[in-house]
Amino acid sequence: MAALAPWKDVIQGALKKNRQIKGANYFQIGTIKPNGRPANRTVVFRDWLNNTDRFTFITDIRSNKVSEVKENPYAEIAWWFPQTRDQFRISAKLDIITSSTKDEALQAARQQTWSRLKDAARQQFLWPHPAEPRQEAVDDSNIFCPEPPSPDSPVDTFCLVVVDVDQVDHLCLKGNKRWLYTRQQAEGEGLCSWTKQYVNP
Repeated sequence: MAALAPWKDVIQGALKKNRQIKGANYFQIGTIKPNGRPANRTVVFRDWLNNTDRFTFITDIRSNKVSEVKENPYAEIAWWFPQTRDQFRISAKLDIITSSTKDEALQAARQQTWSRLKDAARQQFLWPHPAEPRQEAVDDSNIFCPEPPSPDSPVDTFCLVVVDVDQVDHLCLKGNKRWLYTRQQAEGEGLCSWTKQYVNP
């Protein structure tokens, strides 16, 4: 059985203390493009996956990040909490859950996340293909206001992305303190432990 990640409570505490700040649940995530150059974007923290130390965000299957993750699933997150002045740099492997994913528990998590979205968020998954050319002089606003899809049935373009963490670098600028949390994989599938080291900022 995997050991409870000691950094999870720290991030949950930061989320709670910063909950009055709009955007505190946003983080930046970097991936690698097929040409080897970095790509970065801001996404929204959704939830912890089934009470584990893995957490989730959502994306469109047509977005560049999906193809990037298929080529290289490793990513790094930067998450800043201004109220408490905490920065978390998180090294992780990403798992993209699509309509064709076989795992029933992951499909259930995808469905639950979809059902919790507002209509406006679900509508975006029916928009035209991201990053394709668009004519500025043409009024095409109608195609960006489709009928909201049912909350009971995720559309095929909707993906849940699971963040499987292997290292957390926590810097607290209040007091200039820093900790490194590193996952240690033991022999046997699913077995791991975590080390915590206090280091110079």
